Amino acid sequence: MTMRWLQSPVAQPDEGARLAAEARQADLTKPPGALGRLEEIAIRLAALQGTPTPRADRVHVTIFAGDHGVTAEGVSAFPQAVTAEMIRNFVRGGAAISVLSRALDATLEVVDLGTVVDPGPLDNVIRNRIGPGTANFVQGAAMTGDERDAALNAGREAVLRAQRAGAQIFIGGEMGIGNTTAASALTCALLDIDPDRVTGIGTGLSGDGVARKINVIRRALALHRPAVASPLEALRRLGGFEIAALTASYIACAQLGLPALVDGFIAGSAALCAERCLPGTGRWLLFSHASTEPGHSAIHSAFGTTPLLDLQMRLGEGSGAAVCVPLLRLACALHNGMATFAEAGVSEKTG
Repeated sequence: MTMRWLQSPVAQPDEGARLAAEARQADLTKPPGALGRLEEIAIRLAALQGTPTPRADRVHVTIFAGDHGVTAEGVSAFPQAVTAEMIRNFVRGGAAISVLSRALDATLEVVDLGTVVDPGPLDNVIRNRIGPGTANFVQGAAMTGDERDAALNAGREAVLRAQRAGAQIFIGGEMGIGNTTAASALTCALLDIDPDRVTGIGTGLSGDGVARKINVIRRALALHRPAVASPLEALRRLGGFEIAALTASYIACAQLGLPALVDGFIAGSAALCAERCLPGTGRWLLFSHASTEPGHSAIHSAFGTTPLLDLQMRLGEGSGAAVCVPLLRLACALHNGMATFAEAGVSEKTG
């Protein structure tokens, strides 16, 4: 399968729209900067959407699901069957992201990239099964090149669907037992840092469980680091189907000019990989919240960004990004709906 699309350049934010939005903010009936980061959000969205009046009404959420062979090393508090069970929960409406998507009137789709337990055909689930999960990356590469590329293409296709539907904001979520281990290993490889700095409790490991998880990641890094010559190779060896799909979704958003809200640690590791694959991708990413997973702060530091919210969340599924949508909508409403000094007949600052 062709992967030439990975070399396409990123779109450029609209400088004219940014300047127009800044000028409007300066003329609204408030002291300059009084709305803090809400002003920053509106101005940035204006540049990304190419309009001085940005909006966040049409939100498209895609959940990528896949299992991980590294769970055989005892790195998760939950069994692998949970991945397929959660796919069913997503489309039946019982998961957190299902509830949030309904509340936001957002489009929600689920892409099954490959679970150990096949959930079978389900309404509103796109079956794009690459295999029954990745291989155990302590023993070899997590994916073949073809498997990685299939996952990358699945991520791009999700963004193309969102664009055709007229989405103004894209959210990528993930589900996969064992994927905090994969995200930690990938982050360590990309940032050249020790697993101690990025490895957390995931789905609820004990202290002994976290220590075992760190040891597993160290073994994987010792095996793969000497052969990792590119971010795509790091992704192949240490990532997962859903992390690869998220990586591609962020690259595609940047290429097509669609702003993306990045969720927590696992999504952040994919964002980091996307930026390393195609520099400039990060201009199109808004970092929604600060996960309690320790590796998330390392990713924010690498991007030089401060997340919009810190609610002590670590669920994944795109839930933290979805919780941030009302903030974006309010920022746009204030920016578009407030009166200017002239319109309101209010005296402007004189000194």
